Amino acid sequence: MELESLNAAFVIDTFLLLLIGIGPKIALVPFLETTKQMPEAIQRRVLRKMLTTAAIVAVLLLVLGGLLTRLLHFSPGALGVASGIILLIIAVTMVLGQQDQDSGTPPAEDRDPMQVAVFPLAVPYLLNPAGIVVLVTASAEAASVSVVAVVVGILIVILALDVVVFRWAVQVSSHLDASRMLVTEKVFGFLLAALGVQLVLDGLSDVGVIHLTGH
Repeated sequence: MELESLNAAFVIDTFLLLLIGIGPKIALVPFLETTKQMPEAIQRRVLRKMLTTAAIVAVLLLVLGGLLTRLLHFSPGALGVASGIILLIIAVTMVLGQQDQDSGTPPAEDRDPMQVAVFPLAVPYLLNPAGIVVLVTASAEAASVSVVAVVVGILIVILALDVVVFRWAVQVSSHLDASRMLVTEKVFGFLLAALGVQLVLDGLSDVGVIHLTGH
């Protein structure tokens, strides 16, 4: 993502990356699966907590991301590699399914709903590694205040879309076709795996380990 100048390509790229990085698609199926047995009032509380947590973390990353890269001595390229690896793990989980019984984490239904709203729903499902990379990179490398302002504006639009989509999902969750939702999750998981690989490649290119043609 080029941060030196404002143009249509920058706006479109940033919108698409943030749509993936903090948009509803990755978190939608986990949210519906996790909250399907909850009363509607609890569902709405979980939704508010999830959206609020993701929004607060996103704003903090945009404000403090540049400072964090300097304090912790990592480059945006290193962040890209780490985020790509984690996104690959999430994508594999989406495609193959999550096996709670094989992990040390209690099943979601046995946990406090507000804790589930924070992890894993808010982070890393709603605000996922792709979004973290965009926000931290914008904070660290934006060439002007106008670039940051555009990122903030796009972030607000995406968060508003999240509110609309998830509120709609709560209202119609009992009528959604679970099998169709599952198929779309698997397909999107493959696409996320490709994005994860691209993040790793871009990160390796940024730190000079490899050279990508066209970069």
